[in-house]
Amino acid sequence: MEVSELVEIEEIKQLKARYFRFMDQKRWDEWGDVFTEDATLQYGPNPGDIFEGRDRIVEGLRNVLKDALTAHHGQMPEIEITGDATATGIWAMFDYVEMPGITLKGYGHYEEEYIKDDGKWKIRNLRLTRLRVDIKTEAGEDGSE
Repeated sequence: MEVSELVEIEEIKQLKARYFRFMDQKRWDEWGDVFTEDATLQYGPNPGDIFEGRDRIVEGLRNVLKDALTAHHGQMPEIEITGDATATGIWAMFDYVEMPGITLKGYGHYEEEYIKDDGKWKIRNLRLTRLRVDIKTEAGEDGSE
């Protein structure tokens, strides 16, 4: 692996770090900048669990998480540079989402495609796959999927 490829991989890691931090801090305008204009974000297994386009992604997550306290972690990245301005990545993930009446802890993976746009890496496609979700409701019920 060439040093230049390692530099590109590090830039993608920094991109993903901003993704997590800006989302948890609800810095939606900056969070939107991590995506291409035509990006897609799939957060569940159903066909309706997808946002298409940067503006819809930001609006959708802003609405879903407006009353939530969140903490997202990504680790163990597997990043592959696939072309001069393309790459793919898989990240192990954990998220904690506390909303009125419900708290969830999720475990799974982000599968992503990246494009280098005007000299900066951006997320073009993101698919979240959850392997496990622990749910606690206000009534104290515990459950997992």
